[in-house]
Amino acid sequence: MLDRDTARAMPGENVKVARQAIAAFNERDVSGFAALTTPDFAWSPSMVAIEGETFLGHEGIETYFGRLNDAWETFHIHRDRFRNSADVAVMLGRLEARGKSSGVELSIDTASILHLRDGRIVRMQGYMDRAAALEAAGLRE
Repeated sequence: MLDRDTARAMPGENVKVARQAIAAFNERDVSGFAALTTPDFAWSPSMVAIEGETFLGHEGIETYFGRLNDAWETFHIHRDRFRNSADVAVMLGRLEARGKSSGVELSIDTASILHLRDGRIVRMQGYMDRAAALEAAGLRE
């Protein structure tokens, strides 16, 4: 587990990639998002407990973005802050969304752990519990 001082001392390249990924996600830029990932990329979105699916590779990215577009009129991640270590960036933020057919609005805390290898995202895990995400990443608040 990394302590706060070790995590702060690491280079910010992971955070830069994480920021680019969240921006591409919010813009629904499938190819821009995919360009930041490895061919063996695995994505477990924050609603994986409900959806029950992990999305794999570039095909998985296209599938997930397609489902977002089908179900949600808006689906936007607001970044609050980032934490990082040698091979992980953690984004802490807020998800705001509106259902396409229902009009139901959603506003919840969210977090994503982005595991990186050679400057590209190899795995991304979403959480609706910030503390759980930090713990899973081996970081502390």
